[in-house]
Amino acid sequence: MIISTVLKDTSPIFTNDIMVFGLLMGLLALIFYTASLKDGFWEKFYKIVPALLLAYVLPAVLSSTHIIATDWISIEDGKAVAHKSQLYYIASRVLLPASLILMTLSIDLKAVFNLGPKALIMFITGTLGIVIGGPIALFLVGSISPDTIAGTGHDALWRGLATLSGSWIGGGANQAAMLEIFEYNPKKYGATVLVDIFVANLWMATLLFGIPRAKKIDAWLKADTSSIEELKAKVTAFAKKVQRMPTLTDYMVLLGITFFAVAMSFWGADIISQWLKTHIPAVADKKSFVSSFGSHFFWLISLATIFGISFSFTKIKNYEGVGASKIGSVFIYILVATIGMKMDLTEIIKNPGLIFIGIVWMTIHALLLIGVAKLIKAPYFFLAVGSQANVGGAASAPVVAAAFHPSLASVGVMLAVVGYVVGTIAALGSAWLMELVSKFLGVI
Repeated sequence: MIISTVLKDTSPIFTNDIMVFGLLMGLLALIFYTASLKDGFWEKFYKIVPALLLAYVLPAVLSSTHIIATDWISIEDGKAVAHKSQLYYIASRVLLPASLILMTLSIDLKAVFNLGPKALIMFITGTLGIVIGGPIALFLVGSISPDTIAGTGHDALWRGLATLSGSWIGGGANQAAMLEIFEYNPKKYGATVLVDIFVANLWMATLLFGIPRAKKIDAWLKADTSSIEELKAKVTAFAKKVQRMPTLTDYMVLLGITFFAVAMSFWGADIISQWLKTHIPAVADKKSFVSSFGSHFFWLISLATIFGISFSFTKIKNYEGVGASKIGSVFIYILVATIGMKMDLTEIIKNPGLIFIGIVWMTIHALLLIGVAKLIKAPYFFLAVGSQANVGGAASAPVVAAAFHPSLASVGVMLAVVGYVVGTIAALGSAWLMELVSKFLGVI
């Protein structure tokens, strides 16, 4: 795609996806190998820095140092050409649904429901934190630096932040809806996308950092984790019961079933999303609060989860005995590495004001979650997954949930689906409040 003749070449050192994938896999191998060492240094190191966090941060470092990139511009025959890595797309559209199937095929659905209402309460709290966090951050920063939030008409910053609230409550579909509704200047939209990627990924890294310390956090919260431990124990006991030495046939059948289900999920998502857009005008209207139901990704993740849960009622669940959830975890780590690629740590230097708004916003979200978790004695698991079901959506909520235990991945998916449903409505409320704040401060 030819886009301009004035942009400079921003090509990273490695531009071939195959080479980048090999580099990421090499990093993952190095992380797991060093994490397995029981000598003094590495053992102490991984007690402080969890392997999953390192799998996330190291690709971000490579991206920030321009060794790899998710998108870039090259100059060819005197013309600027845009390029985009397909690794994240493949990981999120193929490996993520496959991992969800593999991780849920042995799930105890009754035990999941026994987790109780606290997971949903923490999700709603996270949503509320995003809704009120934006207006509060806008007021605080605007009071100190009015120039940071200045802008009129379609250049008004609150319009751009409205797209951020859509992303942090539901995901890409809700973000697109906010962009359509408030018609933010497309030339300035890129800056809010950078804030979205940087701040959301920074917050996810913080949550991952806390997972190995979950017991200490739960003790401080005085949380009852018995239902979570019961679910983990049931899944672990079942895995031991059906455990056997895997054969080539086992792996071929397991992966064949899994990727066939992924294909059917993809096909079903095509049909459902297209049918809804064709027959229900409100879904086709990007300005509608139900437009997220037209998202292909929403239905892909939902159908893959349904397949996995359905398998748990059949003999297919016995394939947990040959390591189904472990293979799912491999796919999750690859996804995490490709997500890490999207974060450029140098962006905080380029957009300090906007980044600061995003950090204040996310801090309010976090403080509200911590306060409510302390009040209702909710486990850190519910806090982390409830937050990511909002901020990260279906692409990262299962990642955080699975980091606690593979059997918990489906909890992240279920909450993320709720985020898709309420995302646009909640984001509209946040946008309205941000508009009021901007008028109060006299910057529009």
